[in-house]
Amino acid sequence: MRNLLTLVVCLAVSCLTFTSCQNIQSQDTSNAKPEYALVIHGGAGTILKENMTPEREAAYTQALQDALDAGEAVLATGGSSKDAVIAAIQLMEENPLFNAGVGAVFTHEETVELDASFMDGASLNAGAIAGVKTVKSPIAAARLVMDSSVHVMLSGKGAETFAEGMGLELVENNYFHTDRRLNQIKKIKESQAYTTPGPYKGELSFEGIEDYKFGTVGAAALDKEGNLAAGTSTGGMSNKRFGRIGDAPIIGAGTYANNATCAVSCTGHGEYFIRNVVAYDVSARMKYQGLSLAEAGDGVVMGTLVEEGGSGGLISVDKDGNVHMPFNTSGMYRGYVKSTGESSIGIYKDE
Repeated sequence: MRNLLTLVVCLAVSCLTFTSCQNIQSQDTSNAKPEYALVIHGGAGTILKENMTPEREAAYTQALQDALDAGEAVLATGGSSKDAVIAAIQLMEENPLFNAGVGAVFTHEETVELDASFMDGASLNAGAIAGVKTVKSPIAAARLVMDSSVHVMLSGKGAETFAEGMGLELVENNYFHTDRRLNQIKKIKESQAYTTPGPYKGELSFEGIEDYKFGTVGAAALDKEGNLAAGTSTGGMSNKRFGRIGDAPIIGAGTYANNATCAVSCTGHGEYFIRNVVAYDVSARMKYQGLSLAEAGDGVVMGTLVEEGGSGGLISVDKDGNVHMPFNTSGMYRGYVKSTGESSIGIYKDE
């Protein structure tokens, strides 16, 4: 009898131990690092629900989803974070809803000038192009500068010559033009929303310009090999003059990636992002202060930028697959997806 009782007790203890182990394993699995993650943005600014029709909101949501799907298709099949970033951004460059490629904003002279940058977190190599008018895919050109030249940034005609020599498609500038953006620039000029009294100082005011946003598109990704990459592409600021270039093509300001910390793509009032080296600052706070991705991003976007009057936001993913998308404007087109099935798309602040 005593032996039977001992056997029952032992079986019970074994069962409890097995159940506890199952629970622990389940908990660990749910908190496991994702195999891959992708985060994107399509610009930040005065994006208000009351100014958005249901049809237009649905179009933006679908466009973001399409970009996420394109990038995830690369990552899910073992592709690189670099290829995923390119796939996601190129879809947004081709979509006139965004200010990059087709549908980019007009300069004061009513032409389109495009900028882009790309960075590989594994090698810390980077490439960028600025002020191009005929390169169909600026983000592809930026990556080629990184992969196939000894330089980091090329601009204007030189960048276009390089892109053509590398086999990229060139188009006429009117390929990027849309009636929506033409109407926007005319309205801005009529309201004198952007005036520049001198070559170095200017005043920005967008009162009366509905749905004004600092239009940029970007993506950041972590792949199955643990490599990070980030890219940013833009038409810049509406009514820009004097060959103005913002943060999008500047490594460390608009784009940054480092396997030791995170990958970042920014969107906002570029002058502030340049002065504060925003994309790099997120990584630096993680590396030197030991902050989490969220703490570092919030410190920059909700702290430094707000204190100085800078508007915008950023998207980011760290080496563990955590995603953060802080912004200090009323809206930012954004979304992310992970291998775990977790995903989200948002436009307005309270989403």
